[in-house]
Amino acid sequence: MDLHHTLGQVRVVEVGAGRAVIEYLAGAHMCHSGGVVQGGFVCGWIDAAMAHAVMSETGAEVTPMSLELKVSFFAPAGPGPVFAEGWIERRGRSTAFVEGVLKTAAGAVLAKGSSTIRLMPRAQVEARARQQAE
Repeated sequence: MDLHHTLGQVRVVEVGAGRAVIEYLAGAHMCHSGGVVQGGFVCGWIDAAMAHAVMSETGAEVTPMSLELKVSFFAPAGPGPVFAEGWIERRGRSTAFVEGVLKTAAGAVLAKGSSTIRLMPRAQVEARARQQAE
């Protein structure tokens, strides 16, 4: 099972020019008491949208690595479609500062996130992963 399936990704709605919007389907299996989606999924959805926003500018040769992630929850997410939006606030050669939100299909903001992302060469990240697997 891949990450996109685990997170319930339905489709990438928009990606380009330092911005990304991804649709997810929150399932009942992602919820705890009262039908509220577990916060880790909310963080994952926003984090993925922010990473896609960065990759839309840096291309496939760069892997965005989160150095810091902060998410504030405004309202509970429940089962159904949600939309994670991410955008670059500022980017340098090795670091990007990004923000994102999670919204309902009607546009209500459920959570907001921000992240500091290190821009790593993909080859270096993959080589490190291979070494750790040995």
